[in-house]
Amino acid sequence: MALDEAPPWWWNRPGWQSWALSPLAMIWGRAAAARMEVAPSHSVPVPVICIGNFVAGGAGKTPTVELMAKHLTDDGFKPGILSRGHGGAISSATVVNPNHHNAHDVGDEALIHAAHSITVVSADRPKGADLLLDQGCNIILMDDGFQNPSLQKDYSLVVIDAKRGVGNGFAIPAGPLRVPLKRQLLHADAVLIIGEHEAGLRIVRSVARAGKPVFHAGVKPLDPGAVAGKQVFAFAGIADPGKFFDTLGTLDCTVRDRQGFGDHHFYTDEECNELIKRAKDQKLHLVTTTKDLKRLSGMGAAQNKLAKAAIALPIALVPEDPAVPARITRKARENAADRGVV
Repeated sequence: MALDEAPPWWWNRPGWQSWALSPLAMIWGRAAAARMEVAPSHSVPVPVICIGNFVAGGAGKTPTVELMAKHLTDDGFKPGILSRGHGGAISSATVVNPNHHNAHDVGDEALIHAAHSITVVSADRPKGADLLLDQGCNIILMDDGFQNPSLQKDYSLVVIDAKRGVGNGFAIPAGPLRVPLKRQLLHADAVLIIGEHEAGLRIVRSVARAGKPVFHAGVKPLDPGAVAGKQVFAFAGIADPGKFFDTLGTLDCTVRDRQGFGDHHFYTDEECNELIKRAKDQKLHLVTTTKDLKRLSGMGAAQNKLAKAAIALPIALVPEDPAVPARITRKARENAADRGVV
């Protein structure tokens, strides 16, 4: 099931749809858990930190990877980012070149990462990790892949959107969980809760019972002045466009119109022209996310026109405890040392 097709009832209290699909969810959950518990087939001679999530769809992995990459770079490491390249056509291990590739090639997230760090997209994680080693990287950050057992991980940080939590608590297709929660918690080294909502607090209790560390973080816009005083038309094709709209609502601007699309949405010519027309007719400024801007740029004349017309609002993850990235790095290196990595 494509992530942008996730039904809205996944994120509500269990209803008849979830219960009707629960037998299939049980079969899926058992198979997915068995696969997750397979011994890794490949290891690399550098620490590997995985940033994953429990559910299908976005949870805040991208800004978390960016936070860790910046910390590692500032600390003297040469991090390499390993991405599946969701939404991209390239499946073989490839070093991302922002001047050559577009979102259709490698996906939007990989383009964001490649602007700051060496990034490889690869459906085959071991091959992608080996390519990062060839580029001279001495520590690897996996963007997603928590449930994939093929590459030996030294630290797995699971990111949770506090607003959505784990939805109705069912596994696919009855709910958003990729694997039943209890089975996934066995493989997590820590959990990062982004935001403050009741769903997140419920997860904290589950994680605490499993004896796993819980970190907390928030998200802040990096350039709020870009929209200050403006009347805006906001659009976004991310897992939860409402989060983006809510963030704009906290800034010094007025959201007069909004349009949400599915996660990793590729904009058609007609959609681009319609968004531009709606903004022009209402005399509004178009505002979108960095991911959406990456997904528009270089994709065609209409997409480039929309990208030029829109203001992107970049965000950054702010951990409650500034020492969290250092703690994660230290523990990952200790775990890597236990398997013989110097």
